Amino acid sequence: MDDDEFNQLFRDFRYTAYRLETLQRYDVSYEQDEFARFLAGETRGEFPGIAAWCDTVRAAVSAGKRMHRVHVVTEPLSDYVRFECGWAYEHTVDAGEDVRLIAVSAADAWPAALPHYDYWLFDSSQLVAMYYDEEGRFVSGELISDPAKIVQANVWRDAAVSASMPYRIYAERRQPGSP
Repeated sequence: MDDDEFNQLFRDFRYTAYRLETLQRYDVSYEQDEFARFLAGETRGEFPGIAAWCDTVRAAVSAGKRMHRVHVVTEPLSDYVRFECGWAYEHTVDAGEDVRLIAVSAADAWPAALPHYDYWLFDSSQLVAMYYDEEGRFVSGELISDPAKIVQANVWRDAAVSASMPYRIYAERRQPGSP
């Protein structure tokens, strides 16, 4: 699946676009400069990749569509997940994306009902498997047509959403002095 085909799915979906994220580090080109600035302790400035994503989210939400994701995160959080929370999720949630997290400690087992498998699910019927290498670099996306795999992705989505908490609640609980 090429970029144009993948991006078309975000224009064509009618009701919902859902993402399951399972990695603790994604190495994508449009974030590299910002991630380096984050690691250097700089403040967030312009972030064109996230700004474009926020535009996509706002357009979908204003058209009555729902965009949501669940990220399974291991605590303590990796530098990348801390970056993603503060420099991306804070803004995509403001744009209307329902971002949710499932936190597990390094000692905890991975949630039994969920795979170590990243994907997008559009309108509960179009499944795109997202493949990454060991460094978190995107390798490819594959449109899956097997009905059994699509049904399984829906089951995983429902389990992940049920087990997750909204990003804002998670972030509030991580503040110093919070219970």
